Amino acid sequence: MTDKTFSLERREDGIGIIRMDVPGETMNTLKAAFADEIRAILEDVRHDPAIKGLVLTSGKEGSFIAGADIGMLDQCETSSDAAELAKAGHAICAEIAELKIPVIAAIHGPCLGGGLELAMACHGRVVSDWEKTALGLPEVQLGLLPGSGGTQRLPRLVGIQKALDMMLTGKQLRPKQALKAGLVDDVVPKSVLLEVAAALAQKGKPSHNAKKSLKDKLLEDNGVGRNVVFDQAHKTVMRKTGGHYPAPLKILECVRVGMTDGMDAGLTLEAKSFGELVKTPQSKQLRGLFFATTQMKKETGADGVKPKKVHKAAVLGGGLMGGGIANVTAIKAGIPTRIKDIGDQGISHALKYSYDLLMKKVKRRHLTKAQAQKQMMMLSGDTQYRGFHDVDIVVEAVFEDLNLKHQMVKDVEANCSPDTIFASNTSSLPIAQIAQAAERPENVIGLHYFSPVDKMPLAEVIAHDKTSAQTIATTVAFARRQGKTPIVVKDGAGFYVNRILCLYMSEAAYLLMEGEPVEKLDKALKDFGMPVGPMTLLDEVGIDVGAKIAPILEKELGERFKTPEAFDKLLADGRKGKKSQKGFYLYTNQPKSWNPFKKAPKKPVDESVYKVLGVTPASKLAADAMVERTIMQMLNEAARCLDEGIINNARDGDIGAIFGIGFPPFLGGPFRYMDRLGAKAVVGKLKALEERFGARFAPSPLLVRMADEGTGFYQD
Repeated sequence: MTDKTFSLERREDGIGIIRMDVPGETMNTLKAAFADEIRAILEDVRHDPAIKGLVLTSGKEGSFIAGADIGMLDQCETSSDAAELAKAGHAICAEIAELKIPVIAAIHGPCLGGGLELAMACHGRVVSDWEKTALGLPEVQLGLLPGSGGTQRLPRLVGIQKALDMMLTGKQLRPKQALKAGLVDDVVPKSVLLEVAAALAQKGKPSHNAKKSLKDKLLEDNGVGRNVVFDQAHKTVMRKTGGHYPAPLKILECVRVGMTDGMDAGLTLEAKSFGELVKTPQSKQLRGLFFATTQMKKETGADGVKPKKVHKAAVLGGGLMGGGIANVTAIKAGIPTRIKDIGDQGISHALKYSYDLLMKKVKRRHLTKAQAQKQMMMLSGDTQYRGFHDVDIVVEAVFEDLNLKHQMVKDVEANCSPDTIFASNTSSLPIAQIAQAAERPENVIGLHYFSPVDKMPLAEVIAHDKTSAQTIATTVAFARRQGKTPIVVKDGAGFYVNRILCLYMSEAAYLLMEGEPVEKLDKALKDFGMPVGPMTLLDEVGIDVGAKIAPILEKELGERFKTPEAFDKLLADGRKGKKSQKGFYLYTNQPKSWNPFKKAPKKPVDESVYKVLGVTPASKLAADAMVERTIMQMLNEAARCLDEGIINNARDGDIGAIFGIGFPPFLGGPFRYMDRLGAKAVVGKLKALEERFGARFAPSPLLVRMADEGTGFYQD
């Protein structure tokens, strides 16, 4: 057995097969140390006249190359060190590209980041038609840019606009999309992948011209048109990122320079920019987030306990949440799922939820109609408990009413097996209270999803004091199969995410009642880095939902959760937000733009809301002051949750806030952000606010201790 990663196999037909297989790893990742190995093989090939062509492939069963090993970046002490890594990547890719014989990449499974850059340095690419084969450059998600020639080779293969779309979003292409874009030369079944790649190599180097529409040619093939493309892309980046992330702007500049001044100039700027980005605080936080989520995938939520496999699941309630939960269970996790509702209409709505999402995939050619129909067959529904006898887990998604949830527990215990897990999707009721009605409380757990379920990545797994370790481990594994990042939290009103969110929203309501305009509040928090402002979020989630959760939290957790009277006034006026087409913003009778190329105008504020609240809007506070009041409430409550053991550690708290409510990822989460500010500074700000606004800003005991001791949440 060899400890080498790359091997060369010579075939009788004159084709050499270079296989990459990192010893002891399930996925191939590129490391700087591999450069000498690759060079030795290429040197061998150059001196062997019998080799007429090469195929680069993977020795791993389910992946090509998942990217570069980003652990290397933490060892770079300076930007120059990181730039040297990029230059080393350029050199290897150049050696492959400059070989006189054709080199074809045979790709099966994920081909991402440095893996795609290596494949693009080859003269052609053949991919398998497997559903998990995907090609992309997701470096932007780590605050980086493609550093091994990706910013130069991708635009030349697929055109500037398609390349920017991929690099600025991290979007991955499926096999047929990659073929249509001109990124690959052929899509074939895995069984013939190697032979088709070898046959392509025998024909010589394939010629490539980016597949562009007439409109794209007019824009991209001349200087004036390219300037329009880059200007529009710059505006889009600034609108979507608020300028908080430097990587997208550097990607734009590298592509612009490369397409204007030539590939060498582009590569020089790419290496320099890569080095600079590696040392930015944004990239450091995003890479930390990547490592944290990767580590979490190895955890079961209950040490030493192996989860049971879920073969069949059920969902109680056919509403929006129920439909979303059924979708991720059946379609994403591939688990047969039974939907139970009191009426046929609820079941129809839940089934339509999945049907509509699948039809979108069919329309985009991600799926065939037959594949969509096959996936829909994983879902079934009934108004009775028929077919529940062999269900492994039941997820309850009915109204926030304790008596109703007690009835659900009793029904499930009566109609399911003694081992069936009862998982409640409650957003605020303590799980121990729900479990009071259970004969088998060890099977009762909370599984809190966020809306919309098919898009939001977080799930809170809530164990009460009698939940068994087996139930925790099985539920964590179940959530992970649904594509979620689960965090295990201790039982208590609001759990973790809604607790920190509630105080943030409540403080925004106080500011509103003081006369701060709706749009100014939203803009201040969006400019800070939140995905939407608090008023928009209330409209989206539902003002009635906020009004229902707040009293539960106040009753369980105390006076600081008391909300201003805004909610009662809004509900008395029938304002539930977007769902009732009546909230802080106007949802009806908006003028449509006559120009199809112009972005739709922003929703205007419903000015009548101020009269309902009895306030006169007047912008008195600076944006920073509004941000400080709302965010400090969130940070303080996050520290309380850690102190009370609601969350196990700061890492889970950061991931919960980023994935659950969109806390700015570039800040690393509430705990990373507090470490950056320093506990002493956080306590100082809270005490100043407490003097002005009262006890709701009193700093948590943990923060006070940390300020005195000069410690942080993280040790790194």
